[in-house]
Amino acid sequence: MYLSYDTYMQKKIAKLEQRIKDIKAELTQLGDMRPGSLSTQCRSWGGQYRQLSYTHRGKGHTEYVQDGVKQQVQQELRNYKKFRALTQEWIDTAIQLAKMKVDMQKAQNSKRR
Repeated sequence: MYLSYDTYMQKKIAKLEQRIKDIKAELTQLGDMRPGSLSTQCRSWGGQYRQLSYTHRGKGHTEYVQDGVKQQVQQELRNYKKFRALTQEWIDTAIQLAKMKVDMQKAQNSKRR
């Protein structure tokens, strides 16, 4: 048994709308975040230190990160990466959803003629 085009499209649209709702819910669960990358640098006279590097509003920034806050900074970096991935997926899904709605509207208008 085959689904009609309208039923198929409605189910597909509902799935996309649900995914957007899920993405929004995931975004609200993210904690503190910050962009950048954390690296370990070596001093010329010996010893190591951690450095956070990032670009914000077109300007590069560098911060020293103490050992006591390393794990917190790493979690903030993971949250930011998750934020970026989720917002990109949201945009991709929204574009796909908009195209499907237009296609469905065209199909419904062609039936009326």
